[in-house]
Amino acid sequence: MFVFHRAKSVLSVSASTTSLSFMFVGMMTTGAAAQSEIPVTGDTIYFPIPHIVTFLFLMLGPTKIIGPFVKVTEGADRALEKKIARNAILFSGSALLIAGLLGEMILAKHSVPLPVLALSAGVILFLVAIQDTVRQFSFSTHGSTVEVKAEPSMKLALDPLAFPVIVTPYGIAALIVFLSFSPDVESQLQIGLIVVAILLLNFLAMLFARKVLAALGIVLAILGSVLSVVQVALGLQIIRQSLLAMGAL
Repeated sequence: MFVFHRAKSVLSVSASTTSLSFMFVGMMTTGAAAQSEIPVTGDTIYFPIPHIVTFLFLMLGPTKIIGPFVKVTEGADRALEKKIARNAILFSGSALLIAGLLGEMILAKHSVPLPVLALSAGVILFLVAIQDTVRQFSFSTHGSTVEVKAEPSMKLALDPLAFPVIVTPYGIAALIVFLSFSPDVESQLQIGLIVVAILLLNFLAMLFARKVLAALGIVLAILGSVLSVVQVALGLQIIRQSLLAMGAL
């Protein structure tokens, strides 16, 4: 019996490590693609699929949810952890769907130029990312500022996990930008599938959060620092391409 439980534990750690490895590979692959220029034609910005994957992975992806999930579910049993993780993903998916639909409707109603919207998203991403980057050099505790609740409950799935850990303001802004610049329904469906895939990664990350954090805590801390710098660069890239589309550069 002891051997069985030991083997089961090893398999769980292996599954966690494998999942994180896939995240590393995906991030590096899409990150390399993001180094190329984002095409600009007139007042239209074309975001290739690899760029969209990179942006959404960094803004909505699992790398920033592992620490907060472990903190807020401290003391919860395994069944409650699974329910919290599941509901957090359901809340996040619903919020992103509503935000995407409402965003396009509001933009159409108020005739907001798309380059201006892209510029706004770039500024928001840059400001948030620069704060995270500067925080890396402080002597305060690294990681999320999410408060630890004394008694974990299902309420944690909505606040703080779905909002603001998974669904961030700049993540919503980026999603609206990508949907607005999509040339057809097929492209919008592709973006939707990308979001669904990222949410599934988030769910897996929460299921194996404690195993991953115990095995790769230092790696996650280093990865967080790297991603902060990458997000700063991506924010500046969006700002630059938006100014080009508006003819300001």
